[in-house]
Amino acid sequence: MTLQETAEYLDVTTRQVRRYESGECKPPASTLRILHIEAEMRPTLPLRGHSKFSFIDLFAGIGGLRLGFEKIGGRCVFTSEWDKYSRQTYEANFPAEDGHVFAGDIRPYGKDPSMIPVHDVLLAGFPCQPFSIAGVSKKNALGRPHGFEDKTQGTLFFDIKQIIAHHRPTAFVLENVKNLARHDKGKTFEVIRQTLENELGYTIDWRVVSSKPWVPQKRERIFIVGFREDAGFDFDDFNRMIPPEKDWPVLGDILQGHNEIDTKYTLTPRLWEYLQAYRAKHEAQGNGFGYGLCGPDDVARTLSARYFKDGSEILIAQKHRRPRRLTPTECARLMGFEFGARSWKIPVSDTQAYKQFGNAVVVPVVEAIAEYIKPTLFNALISNREKLDLRKAG
Repeated sequence: MTLQETAEYLDVTTRQVRRYESGECKPPASTLRILHIEAEMRPTLPLRGHSKFSFIDLFAGIGGLRLGFEKIGGRCVFTSEWDKYSRQTYEANFPAEDGHVFAGDIRPYGKDPSMIPVHDVLLAGFPCQPFSIAGVSKKNALGRPHGFEDKTQGTLFFDIKQIIAHHRPTAFVLENVKNLARHDKGKTFEVIRQTLENELGYTIDWRVVSSKPWVPQKRERIFIVGFREDAGFDFDDFNRMIPPEKDWPVLGDILQGHNEIDTKYTLTPRLWEYLQAYRAKHEAQGNGFGYGLCGPDDVARTLSARYFKDGSEILIAQKHRRPRRLTPTECARLMGFEFGARSWKIPVSDTQAYKQFGNAVVVPVVEAIAEYIKPTLFNALISNREKLDLRKAG
């Protein structure tokens, strides 16, 4: 609650609330009890407009998880994202709302989760670089730690743990790279599972989901869903959410018209020569490294955050010309941020846009997962409300 909300709720002045906060005077026991009841009920109190539940968006990037859960009626009350350019894109596409807090570094909030508003659902796409195949290979080559041994990014999962332990949301959804399940021979995922199930007491299930049925890209991510109480949730029937294979898109569905493409996206002669030589070298050694050349009927490889460097994983063939990179707008479509009638603002440079889309979730995949979770989530919220009503009546 804000200072003003607390003062109005207790029918005292804001100055008096400040005295309580500073320890200048101690609030009566009855006041503390009133606030305790209010805090317990807050997650199930009616939300503004048509919102049906509240959620927080941790390691938010540019807001892909938020889009999916707003679509089923959620309202975001707290966002955390440390990268200033991602914050710029996020704020351009999500207008500021009263009561919404936008934080940077999550670590202070992990140390003191009470600074985060009460919420029904926690969303977190925590950093994947410590666990990804490419990230682990790079760190090994440089002699740097990865996984939980990476003190900068690998331990951020435990900030999520502290927030869940404090707020006890009805549910959470965590997203990461597919390799999370295999990292360190499965030991990393086992720590995560035991933390969520044994230490925090949540019932969880997970699934690796490919983006291929929704967007023309081979991108697989793991989604871990947990409920505070066993709500009977599992991913066993998730296949019903997957579109028929005849409707799966190809690159031609997201590519811009030829006249819309600036020549700056065409590879320079020097870069194109380098990529061809690099591929030939590795093919001669029996390796599969090299650029990925695509046409309108193809499905692309995974878009990565390094795409700004040379675009090699997804190059678009051009007739009588050198291939080109995708434009940022095409990347927005490839990741589902521009999807159907939804448009997306890109207020940053091409380099930052490529990094942001390469680190993002595929929005239609999140929308499908949110829709699949929705019945279980709403039943759990109703059950929690009924229990609180009974507790209040008692």
